[in-house]
Amino acid sequence: MKLIHSIPLLSFFILLSGCTTEKKAFGLQPELNAQANTRNHPQKPRKNTKKQNILTDSQVATNTGILIEAKKEALLGNIEGAVSIFKKYVERYPQDPVGFYELARLEVDRKNLTDALNLAKTASDLDPGNIWYMLFLSELYQSSSQYNEAIELMEKVTEKYPGNLDYFYQLASLYLAVNKYKEAIDVYNLIEEKVGISEEISIQKEKIYIYLVDLPKAEAELKKLIDAFPGESRYYSILAEFYMSNNQPDKAIEIYRKIAEIDPDNAYIHMSLADYYRKTGNKEKAFEELKLGFANPNLDIDTKVNILLTFYSINQLYTDLKVQAFELSKILVDTHPLDPKSHSIYGDLLLQDKKYAEARESFLKVMALDSSKFVIWEEILRLDIQLGEFQHLVKMSQRAIELFPEQPLPYLFSGIGNYQLKKYEEGLTKLTSGIKLLVDNDELLAQFYMYLGDTYHALKNDKEAYEAYEKSLRLNENNLYVLNNYAYYLSLKSENLEKAEQMSRKAVKLEPGNSSFQDTYGWVLYKLGKYPEAREWIGKALEDKQGVSGEVLEHYGDVLYKMGDTAQALEYWVRARKKGEGSEMLEKKIAEKKLIE
Repeated sequence: MKLIHSIPLLSFFILLSGCTTEKKAFGLQPELNAQANTRNHPQKPRKNTKKQNILTDSQVATNTGILIEAKKEALLGNIEGAVSIFKKYVERYPQDPVGFYELARLEVDRKNLTDALNLAKTASDLDPGNIWYMLFLSELYQSSSQYNEAIELMEKVTEKYPGNLDYFYQLASLYLAVNKYKEAIDVYNLIEEKVGISEEISIQKEKIYIYLVDLPKAEAELKKLIDAFPGESRYYSILAEFYMSNNQPDKAIEIYRKIAEIDPDNAYIHMSLADYYRKTGNKEKAFEELKLGFANPNLDIDTKVNILLTFYSINQLYTDLKVQAFELSKILVDTHPLDPKSHSIYGDLLLQDKKYAEARESFLKVMALDSSKFVIWEEILRLDIQLGEFQHLVKMSQRAIELFPEQPLPYLFSGIGNYQLKKYEEGLTKLTSGIKLLVDNDELLAQFYMYLGDTYHALKNDKEAYEAYEKSLRLNENNLYVLNNYAYYLSLKSENLEKAEQMSRKAVKLEPGNSSFQDTYGWVLYKLGKYPEAREWIGKALEDKQGVSGEVLEHYGDVLYKMGDTAQALEYWVRARKKGEGSEMLEKKIAEKKLIE
């Protein structure tokens, strides 16, 4: 708790009315705390002309120099020096409350709460009508959890200053702190008598009555609020929610209908009705109300997005809600066509449903409305790869690089796109530039070196390609793509076949159903002269239900030829040619009906 700060230097000893206190609400149940403790500025207390035990004006004048000296030390940060002077002062002038008050404040700064409390009590006893002493003492009572003493004091304050509502709010909060709910309500009633019916007081009393399980009185408070403000639909909504929370749906629906009648443009009425129908088991009506709410442009988009995110998460378990989620998201886009959030969430749903082309279109609309979100650029670039749109990938990654030059990912995507378009030199430039931006991201760095290896290999720079693959594997030894490609490229050159066999075997072990990995492993075994094993593994690749490439068919024909089955080898070579895929030697193999390596 922050306590009162110091009084102005030249007038602190007469306690000017400019002093303020910072209030705090107390309560064992947080929901019962007073919702605001400062309603009016404190009234300037009248000068007490009947003070007892107070120094005369002439005596005060003779003490001014000592008090100023003490305050000066405090302002300079010499708290110990100021305390020493004030202690001497109160010993010399034990009937002057100013010294005790100032010393109490310094003891608060020194964390000596007990001493501060005793000194503040002395100051208040010497000048019992001084409002600032009373408020300061009340704060000290509260900070030391002496709520009953604080209550007794604030009761005197409210009696002395009945026109200052701030003191009544503080008193009500103190009653709540010691579970004196009836007394707190009595204080709120007094405030209500002074200012009239208000949302703040009525809602606070309603909460107290709910806590006390006095539902009729809680209901009466809300009705009283509605009677006072019949045109305020929000109060009807609060009453409807009260009925729903207390298992009175029939009363709730009457109130919801009343809201629709008095406020047909209410942005939240359809959401409330949807919640009502959902809780009463009418799912169709609930969804119809949701659609009406989503079509209302006055209902903020964030509320709608939060509801859709609920559908999105549930959709992973309950696919029957997918149709509803898409329908709502489409309404969202139609209602808020210029808000990027609507297109973003629609894109997310499309992406989840594996509708990649439509998802990309939605994200492109997001980007057109707001190009500052890097995550949207990333989604677009990933979808370009998914869709094989490499021309678009290169174009968009270049724009992303211009907007986010310190982000490494667009450089990687550009490298991939250029590789696919056979623009190897451009891809190499982008990949090497992106690597320089990476910091503490080994996973992404492994990806860069993987594609760098592929690019170098395409440029027929095997030495640099192999070095890049080695770097990638040092960062991620289980990178299946690198294990497979590195092994295959070594086998094509008949280089380091033992290493190639180890890498390829690891790849098929980690992902045994991958036909490409099976073919590579079989081909490495073929290069090692292990023809029966090669036939077994390439044969597995031929079982791929997604289709078999001409390269795999040609490999299988080569293995059959080595095993002496020339006729069947020729059959597989011909099948490879029909696929339109194969090595440069395929036509010659078929023409001469023999293996040519």
